[in-house]
Amino acid sequence: MADLVVNGGKPLSGAVTPSGNKNSVLPILCATLLTNEPVVLRNVPDITDLDKLVHFFESQGSKIAWDRAAGVMKVDHSAFRKALSGDELPQDMRSTVLLYPALLFKMGSITIRSNAKGCSLGVREIDPHLDVLSALGASLEDGDPLIITLKGGFRGARHWLDYMSVTVTENFAMAAAVANGSSTLINAASEPHVQDLCQALVAMGARIEGIGTSRLSVEGVARLHGAEIVIGTDYHEVTTFLALGAITGGEVSVLEGVPEHFDLIARSFQKLGVVVEHQGRTAIVRRGQKRVIEAPRTSNLLPKIEGAPWPYFSVDLLPLLIALSTRCEGTIHFWNKVYENGFSWMPELAKFGAHVIVSDPHRIIVFGNKPLRPAVVDSPYVIRAAVALTMVAASIPGRSVVRNAEIIKRAHPRFVENLRSLGAELEWR
Repeated sequence: MADLVVNGGKPLSGAVTPSGNKNSVLPILCATLLTNEPVVLRNVPDITDLDKLVHFFESQGSKIAWDRAAGVMKVDHSAFRKALSGDELPQDMRSTVLLYPALLFKMGSITIRSNAKGCSLGVREIDPHLDVLSALGASLEDGDPLIITLKGGFRGARHWLDYMSVTVTENFAMAAAVANGSSTLINAASEPHVQDLCQALVAMGARIEGIGTSRLSVEGVARLHGAEIVIGTDYHEVTTFLALGAITGGEVSVLEGVPEHFDLIARSFQKLGVVVEHQGRTAIVRRGQKRVIEAPRTSNLLPKIEGAPWPYFSVDLLPLLIALSTRCEGTIHFWNKVYENGFSWMPELAKFGAHVIVSDPHRIIVFGNKPLRPAVVDSPYVIRAAVALTMVAASIPGRSVVRNAEIIKRAHPRFVENLRSLGAELEWR
């Protein structure tokens, strides 16, 4: 693992263009396996998880031409072999589960010997994925290994999720798109990247209604066809650059933003005394933000930012605003309603001098604007926590080290280069 060395205390200013959405491109690339016709993907981010998927597809006979500089990927699965060459699915990434529908559709059976690891946010169960696949016609043979079989293709069905899971919703959409008959998913996730996948499937010939809502209706088609698909801008990265500008006292413009996704995000920034402006598709944080936490009108309650499934404020963005809040005047309560281990990195934040009380696994209180100092901290295996620790380091004069920060590359292909373009001094070690 690589460490990030940060010489902080400099206001970051300038303009930056975010990359394509990692959480969109991974399921969309998996979905291309549902057709034998060529698919072209544009605005593809150069991230490590994508490398693993590409290597897996190529080992199975697929032809993939990836122009990393141009962000263009041409995919042809017509020669994909119907038996796994390595007898194992790609490991070390949570997105492996997104291969299940297409592999069952292609091969009729898959064997699962070990769970893929995604990050350290907590236990992520596989059962909801198996429930969806079973509802749509797959048979399960429990044991070690677990064997999933599909005979005669997927069949349309109605299914109600226990909770709004992004990847389970995506697996439903992929399987239902090629199922025989009509399918309905209730309590579906509706995040922008789920919408991106559904729109990509539609471009390939799928018939999906209710995109962006909690109820998806899918009329299965006999086959999907090739398409040209543009990967949407990563709103997580847009938020990251704005937060970096705010925490360092600089002025940052993020080009090609997604203003339609930003109403609640901007309001959450405002709770910390930071105004986000939009000029067309450019998002801007101006210099000289007051960074004073807004008091709620209900005077006996702490101000609060809650993270939960979309259209709530995204839990993946909570670490960024937690980092920013350490530089804001006042006290604020953060509530992660999804991950039971989402605040495990608070002891690392405290090494900088931040004052944080962990109320329980899902809630913390930050007492902002306490004196901070450079530190050597250890990043957990959580992308946005590593980014948040880097944010705090960038706001403090002096040399800090964020150890094991390489996980940032899973979502931010040009993280160091982009920050340097804004005036930051940092490097991989």
